[in-house]
Amino acid sequence: MQKTTTYSNVRTFDLIVTSMLIALVFVATILLNIKLPITANGGLVHLGTGMLFIASIVFGPKKGALAGAIGMGLFDLVSAYTLWAPFTIVARGLQGYIVGKIAWSNGRKGNSLVFNLIATIASIPFMLAVYYICERVIYGSWVLPLASIPGNIVQNVVGICVALPVCIVLKKIPMFK
Repeated sequence: MQKTTTYSNVRTFDLIVTSMLIALVFVATILLNIKLPITANGGLVHLGTGMLFIASIVFGPKKGALAGAIGMGLFDLVSAYTLWAPFTIVARGLQGYIVGKIAWSNGRKGNSLVFNLIATIASIPFMLAVYYICERVIYGSWVLPLASIPGNIVQNVVGICVALPVCIVLKKIPMFK
């Protein structure tokens, strides 16, 4: 008997994978997060950024964008950061899309360590810019948001240090090639 895959089966599997990535980003964000004592708005370091990078590198820009936007947006909604949720959805969705788009460019499908590193680094200014504008709106100052930049950079560096080695290992598993 020949096994066939229908469009419906593919879409269902795609929905399941995307939902699991969203859940993984949410759990990674909520389980281990450390508020940095830089300033009142100094930032939050969590493993969600690493999981966002992993989702984008392994599964591409669309799933990475959805995982980052919805996973971290949900974290904001259920935590003390509810006000930040709309901005997080934009910042992290954009970041996930950029990482995935660069990592998957020219048929690479996240298999180039160099392009994965470039992708993660290239996404950081966009994330910083969205949060900077957000804080400008919230605090009414162009100067106060500068204090959160170091914390956001630390969060992204931690994410890169976690994600790239994990992606190297995952890409060796036949299911993720």
